Amino acid sequence: MSDRSPTPAANRSWLRRLLNRLEVDQAVFFGIAARAWQFLAGPVTLILIAYFFSREVQGYYYTFWSLIALQSFFELSFQYVVINVASHEWQKLRLDDDGAIHGPEEAISRLSSLTRISLCWYGVAATLFWICVSAIGLVFFTSGEYSDTIAWKLPWLALVGCSAFVLWMTPFLGVLEGCNQVQTVYRFRFVRAVLGNLAVWACIPLGAGLWTPAIASFVQLVCEFYLIAVHYRRFFGVLTSRPTGPSIHWMSEVWPLQWRIGVKGLFCYFNTSLINPVIFYYYGEVTAGQVGMTWQVLSSLQAACSSWVRTRAARFGMLVAERDYDELNRIFIRLSTIALTVLCILNAAFILFDVLLFQAESRFADRLLAPLPTTLLALGLIATSLAEFQGIYIHAHKRSPYMIVSITAAATNGLLIWWLGRQYGVIGAAGAYLAMGVLFSLPFWTWAWYRCRAQWHLPESA
Repeated sequence: MSDRSPTPAANRSWLRRLLNRLEVDQAVFFGIAARAWQFLAGPVTLILIAYFFSREVQGYYYTFWSLIALQSFFELSFQYVVINVASHEWQKLRLDDDGAIHGPEEAISRLSSLTRISLCWYGVAATLFWICVSAIGLVFFTSGEYSDTIAWKLPWLALVGCSAFVLWMTPFLGVLEGCNQVQTVYRFRFVRAVLGNLAVWACIPLGAGLWTPAIASFVQLVCEFYLIAVHYRRFFGVLTSRPTGPSIHWMSEVWPLQWRIGVKGLFCYFNTSLINPVIFYYYGEVTAGQVGMTWQVLSSLQAACSSWVRTRAARFGMLVAERDYDELNRIFIRLSTIALTVLCILNAAFILFDVLLFQAESRFADRLLAPLPTTLLALGLIATSLAEFQGIYIHAHKRSPYMIVSITAAATNGLLIWWLGRQYGVIGAAGAYLAMGVLFSLPFWTWAWYRCRAQWHLPESA
């Protein structure tokens, strides 16, 4: 680890002082940079898709990615469990510049057992994902009007195969985040985003068509293999070895949190990824392509702003382990305020761009949704973002309450998206998403956040 002292505040540039006031450290910077890159690269991809893909192929392209999101049914959000459990162990450990882990052998042994358990879990999950989602896609896409004229089967199977390997490697990144290697992980994700876009930009003009998502997924796989097997070779050499001391007790330390977060994660698909398949099934490939492209832009903006909070998940867990609740609350409230403010500004800018695009009758306007459904989705994302931040805060305590309420709400959201989407198209689906976010997710999780703080941070429990 570096022994250099931080630069005194008075000697820092105005830009650096501004970034510090906005709580932008290196991890947040690269998290935002990755999403900002996607946002800036989006118009290039949009132009290439509009020029080289038919509207029908565009529909398949974005629906491919929506069905790949079914992996949430198999991983059961276990990555978040790994991050939170690992952060509580890492509070006693540190990593040197040469990649060696230092600290109590008991903590290293427990962290090693967590890593090995996670790899076994994800090995089973990735295998089931590969078998089941391959079959689901083959059945689902056959219903498309152009399924006989568009070559989609082999590209779909290749995409699922690459995605299964990427899914298996997920716990490696979870352990790294939990061990406070957040800066490196998010810098890596930025580089991976750039390489992924470059691969897409090369594939589309060369006529790769629907092979493009599979190639992009393969690039992601290669990048993650390099990070794990080369950059963190010594780190994972230790953590994948058989524990020599105490181990994580699965049933008492992991399972109580895992099954609750897992079941919630199982239903998260209904909150975020169901709109595109519903529109594809009832309204065809063209409209689904518009939904997919619009949602990609909005979700990229949301993910960029979420970096302020997500990158601090390990830090939250370490503060909980230290019982430093005042610092935990100070950091969380400040970061959430900054993230939501920036998200509102960026969403407003994109809505304005969408309005101008339609008013100018641009040739690319029909590749995005009209301003009204775009606005509904943007507002829904703002509401659900705060609920997500509050969930990260709660899970940092290695607890996950209100499971029944969460899955009931997610199932209700899915049913509303399906019902209103079938009846009223994109407006109905987007309206359902916004209604659940504003009328349920935001007020309920705000109440839950206040209640959990009051119960868990009592002085006598410290």
